[in-house]
Amino acid sequence: MKKVSGSFLCVVVMVAAMMLMTEVRLSNAATCNPAALSSCLPAISSSTPPSSTCCTNLKQQKPCFCEYLKNPSMKQYLNSPSARKVVSTCGVAIPAC
Repeated sequence: MKKVSGSFLCVVVMVAAMMLMTEVRLSNAATCNPAALSSCLPAISSSTPPSSTCCTNLKQQKPCFCEYLKNPSMKQYLNSPSARKVVSTCGVAIPAC
């Protein structure tokens, strides 16, 4: 098991808190809820594979990725190598926005 640094864990907790406080709605009727991505935090912060809930939520939130990438805090989270690995493992592509 990889050791998680305190600063990385702090960033993950801050992003999770921000996701819980933020809800973005798009005009195409997709409900964007960054808090749904919190089910992926265990896979991002450790070497465990993503859960089926994580993958399902990623697939549901995919239409929202461009909106999330516009937010500097979310962009940093989504562009991390660990997050990209989880997204890839779930078979979801991060779109080029």
